[in-house]
This record gives sequence, C-alpha cells and structure tokens, in this order.
Amino acid sequence: MTDTLQDLTQSLLQRAKDAGADAADVLAVRGNSISINVRNGALEQAERSEATDIGLRVFVGQRVANVSSSDVRAESLAIMAERAVAMAREAPEDPYVGLADPDQLARDRSSEALELYDPSTEPAPATLEEDARVAEAAALAVEGITQVSAASADYGTQDVYLAASNGFQGGYKRSSRSVSCVAIAGTGTAMERDYDGDQRIFQSDLRSPKEIGERAAARALERMSPRKPKTGAYPVLFDERISSSLIGHLLSAINGVSIARRSSWALDLMGEVVLPTGLSLVEDPARARVGGSRPFDAEGLPTAKRNIVENGVLTGWTLDLATGRKLGMDSTANAARSTSGGPSPSVWNVALTQGDKTRDDLIAEMGTGLVVTSMIGSTINANTGDYSRGAAGFWVENGEVAYPVSGVTIAGNLKDMLRTIVPANDARPWLSRVVPSLLVEGLTLAGE
Repeated sequence: MTDTLQDLTQSLLQRAKDAGADAADVLAVRGNSISINVRNGALEQAERSEATDIGLRVFVGQRVANVSSSDVRAESLAIMAERAVAMAREAPEDPYVGLADPDQLARDRSSEALELYDPSTEPAPATLEEDARVAEAAALAVEGITQVSAASADYGTQDVYLAASNGFQGGYKRSSRSVSCVAIAGTGTAMERDYDGDQRIFQSDLRSPKEIGERAAARALERMSPRKPKTGAYPVLFDERISSSLIGHLLSAINGVSIARRSSWALDLMGEVVLPTGLSLVEDPARARVGGSRPFDAEGLPTAKRNIVENGVLTGWTLDLATGRKLGMDSTANAARSTSGGPSPSVWNVALTQGDKTRDDLIAEMGTGLVVTSMIGSTINANTGDYSRGAAGFWVENGEVAYPVSGVTIAGNLKDMLRTIVPANDARPWLSRVVPSLLVEGLTLAGE
C-alpha cells in the first residue's frame, strides 16, 4: 500500500491519464475511530475502525464518472482507473461538468490556523469507557431517573487529501471527541426520555461527562406528565437545541441544486427580504476549532467568508462549479463530496445575528404559547415552503412555563415564519451552526 495520501492520489491520477481520461481528480480519506458504549455500569459495545477510502472522478470530454474503493493496492488502482474511464465513455454528455481553471484554485492551502486537529495523545479505550460510565452514573444519581438507554464516548481522526489534474494538491487533518447520554424518567407508558451531549475538536474543550449526564437527567424529568394544549394559533419559541433546523430549511432552499432544478420555495427570493431587518446570516469557513471549517472546498477553490443574508435580504445561492455554470454564476466555493460521489453544494459554518434578549425574556413576552425542545417527523413542501412537524416541549401561560407538552403538531409557511423570527442571545458559539432560540409568531398548533 502507498504510504502517503499524496502518493496515493498522484498514482491514481497518473493511472487515470494512462487509461484515457482527459482530466481527473482524486479524494483520499484515511481515518480511525473508537466508539465505546456502556449500560448498567458495564461495557456494552466497543468498536474500532481504521480505513483508507479513495474516490476517483474522471472526465472524457464532457462525460464524467465516479468510482470509489477501500482497496488501495497498486493492481486495484489500475483496475479502478480503467473502469472509471470505461464508465465515463458510456455516460451522457454534461456541458456543465469540469475541473476548476488553474487560476481559480486556492493558493493558501494551510489549515494550521483553523485548528482542526488536536495533537494530544489519542485517548485509551479505558479512558473513553470511564467517561461513558461517569455520564451514566451522573444521570442515574438524579432522583426520578429509572434508566439510561445510552451512554457513549467516541474519538476519531481523519486525514483528507485532494489532488487533481489541473495542478491542485492539498490536504488537512481533523479530529473529534464526544460524550453523550440519553436518560429515561418514569416507567411503562409514563416514561419520558431526553439527552445531552457534546462534540469538540479538542479534548480540552469538551464538557465534563458528569455535567452531560446530569443535564440529560434534568431534561428527562422536565418532560414528565406531558399534556396537550388546545388547538389554535400561538407564538412558538424554537429552543436553541433545535432552532438551527429553521435556518437549515432556508439553506436547503437556496442550494444551487434546488435552484437549478427550479424546485425551491426560495426560487424568486434573490435580493428579497427573507429575514427581519437587522438580521444577517454569515458563512465563515475560517473559524478556529469548528468542525465546518476548511481552507478549500472539494474542487480546490479557496473558501471565504460571505453574507448569505445581509440585513434581512438574501444575497446569493450556495454553489459549486457545476451549479454555478448552470445558473451563469461563479462558484461560491461550497463544493463538498465524499469518496463515493462527485461534488455538490454544501454550506460551511453559519451564524445568525443574535438578539439582545434572553430565552427567558422571550418566554415572558410570549404570554401564551409553546416552547419546542424536540421535533419528530417532517412534512416540508420544497416548492411552497409549507411546514408541518410533530413537536414536544413546554406550554407557556402568562409568560411562564406551565407544563410539559407532547404529541402536538406545529404548522406554517417557511417564508412567513422566517420573516418574523425574533432571536434570543443564547447561541453556542462553538457550533458549526450558531443559531439562538427563535420566537415565531402565529403558528398553527394541533393539540386537543
């Protein structure tokens, strides 16, 4: 096996050229991961994986094909290249495919300033097991918690390397560390569950397992004895844990694939108001110690900070090279890909303007309404923006939380919802999507 990802990608590029490709690019990923689960104080599952995966994209004229493999022996690479070229020759022509021009490529390909990798020693499986045990024990120590359905600790690293026949070569290394706990309160049909967890790049940034277990327990107990409020139209506060899903629907709607296919409720919203005046949605792929950061995209273009929404107004789509060409626009350097497929547009780190009020302040201003802390199911009409989801959380009366709620449905239209959001100031700054709790007026709630 070739020792380095750089050698591996260069070898496969040459084999693709020898097989008859006019152009090609190669993504190689070498990673390892450890996952530990405990249950009732005993080790339930321990997994470790190590793998090298490689994806080859070849062009024959305007025809393209992708192949991938985890077998990186020299003879396998030769077969891989030959098959890819044979597939490309049979593929339909696509006038929009192709590599970036050399002058479009990122010049600064260093990832050091992004701090994507923790150089500290890999944690031993026993250390991960102890973290999971501590989280479980902390949850079970809280009165009212009857069991913990899952307590886990994980660690992983990835080396990523991209090379292309247009001259691009670059790579970076990532690491991740996480602890999570799911606690259950009550018994039988009266059981309620909730969770807490944390995932960071650096071990030193990770919250303590004890805190995670205790918080999971507290959340589960808060959900005991839920009720259903009466059907009607009410203000709804989307808790910070799930509020990013609203912004996620906007990001999906402005994805270049949806726009090029003309299958998006945001199709006619370029240059229009999509959020309240004063709110901006900023993408920044250069934030340190954040999982969505990267120095270049999957086509070798330099990533850069941009305002997706500025002062309430939508400023642009999210594009890779192909969708940009279809729409007559430049790529926004948002190409993402796995080894098993070609590039497609994807958003990196985003942050929504935070408000000047706390979550409790917004609850007090609601009067009567619903705080949503979890959701299940999803019916989103991609063409109209009609929105309907099952929800659970807490009912608010006279500006105070009155009782837990479960088994209700909230509905509205995303265009209207997003234009009326009121943000709190409680977003977690270390997440890839920094979105605070969001108050939305006048949603339809189906309860009793």
